[in-house]
Amino acid sequence: MMNLGVPGAETDITILYIDDDEALGVLLRKNLARRGFTVVNALDRQAGLSKLAAGGVDVIVLDHYLLGETGLDILPAIVSLADRPPVIYVTGAGDASIAVEALKRGADDYVAKSVSTEFFDLLTAAVRQSLERARFRREAAVAQEEMRKARDRAELLLREVNHRVANSLSLAASLVRMQASLITDPVALGALQETQVRIHAIGNVHRHLYAKNQIGVVDLDDYLESLLGELQSSMHDDARPHTIVRLIEPVQLPTDKVVPLGLIVSELVTNAFKYAYANGDAGEIRVSVSRSSGDIIELVVEDDGDGFDLDAPAKGTGLGTKILGAMAATMGAELAYDRSYSTGTRAHITFPL
Repeated sequence: MMNLGVPGAETDITILYIDDDEALGVLLRKNLARRGFTVVNALDRQAGLSKLAAGGVDVIVLDHYLLGETGLDILPAIVSLADRPPVIYVTGAGDASIAVEALKRGADDYVAKSVSTEFFDLLTAAVRQSLERARFRREAAVAQEEMRKARDRAELLLREVNHRVANSLSLAASLVRMQASLITDPVALGALQETQVRIHAIGNVHRHLYAKNQIGVVDLDDYLESLLGELQSSMHDDARPHTIVRLIEPVQLPTDKVVPLGLIVSELVTNAFKYAYANGDAGEIRVSVSRSSGDIIELVVEDDGDGFDLDAPAKGTGLGTKILGAMAATMGAELAYDRSYSTGTRAHITFPL
């Protein structure tokens, strides 16, 4: 098309000049022709818009004073066109306010009108600059579209990964369940059941990311509602007829915090089901999540059971206690038990959002 850096090197650049002053149009066409431009004149709105619709126009030079109207009246019709060429507005020497209004309405530049050589020099510079800016805008639009497509492809791929991971974890949990059905040793059976719960806690995160079409963040309230519902169904029986009560504020968390948090909730709720109440006694296990004004998240799991001695050896294998400590450290959380809690056990976890 042209070399913008070398004056007079422009080729194949067509300027549509809309002005009812025929003499000035001829003068402008001759001066800009010497600089390598082709100028097409239009005396009014209808002629200008018709030539613009015919195509082949690279820049529009629009004069302010026209027969029966002004360039400001025509400008909205031009700037509303898709992929329209840049517009350079031509005003009188003392009409700065008109020039400012033209820029507000979508003109790309303006030049003060005269018949001097300086006017044609300024107009030539304005044409070059407006074409360069238009090229930058087109290239930026193409780059943004490519980025959008790449982002969409990445999000689609990530959704597929989450879907596959969730399915794989569901398969692993099913295999554990099948293995547990063949075991009669109560200790081994309990260990496999706990493993199944932990796998479900992780798989639930990926299912939510896939189902909600979310990237990197999880709605904690939805996730915990689903997780606690599964725990209620899997742990509830005649020996443990307990009820999980939820009070969870809506909050979004990054995936790398939700996974360890889900494991922590699973461990604490599972422990409460197993140890808080005597066999056959029904009780509540309350899970609450709140967010403070300082963007600190607090998770509380509590029951009204028999409580336990924090200084006594862990019941069972002690693996659950190790998992709790490791997951709290992973997410930078503080896990503590309320020693002043009068009845039952109250664990609370705090961490920054």
